Amino acid sequence: MSTIHRTTLTPTKLELLAGWLPKQPWYEGSGTPELAKAGGFRLDDPAGQVGMEFMAVTDTSGARPVTYHVPMAYRGAPLPDAADDALIGTLVHGVLGERWVYDGAHDPLLLAQLTALLKGDVPAHAQSTDGALDPSVHARLDAADARPEIVRVLTPGGPLSGAAGEVSAEWRHGDEAPVRGVFVTALKA
Repeated sequence: MSTIHRTTLTPTKLELLAGWLPKQPWYEGSGTPELAKAGGFRLDDPAGQVGMEFMAVTDTSGARPVTYHVPMAYRGAPLPDAADDALIGTLVHGVLGERWVYDGAHDPLLLAQLTALLKGDVPAHAQSTDGALDPSVHARLDAADARPEIVRVLTPGGPLSGAAGEVSAEWRHGDEAPVRGVFVTALKA
């Protein structure tokens, strides 16, 4: 089980994402995003070396708020053979030191654990509480040969038609009640 350290991050996750998000083809804003954490969950690395977080962040810089889903893998060393665009950036963790933060859509360990979540082989963990499971995360897989696709712009509702499975979870817009939507779909191969 992963340990969640109560420590400093420099830059913070939101600061790191504010520089990375506008460069993504699915980013709907213009200019510098104003981000707030909106929700998410974690998966465990069986070896206890890589942090894996599925973060929902809301950008309030535009005419309407947009919530993005960014799966992130936190590694203690650069990921071998990773594409340049897979690296979100680096940060300094107050306990663990320098961490390389990757877009989880390009991290093989995160994708393997995500597939295990879809199959029901591993549970989702609470984003900010050591050792706690997150019962609000629901996963299902209807076809063994499906492949996961990350949903980048979150919208309330679901399931998605034609999907062979999905991972849904809750997030919040500010003080509003939680909403549920699809974070990951499984497409038939």
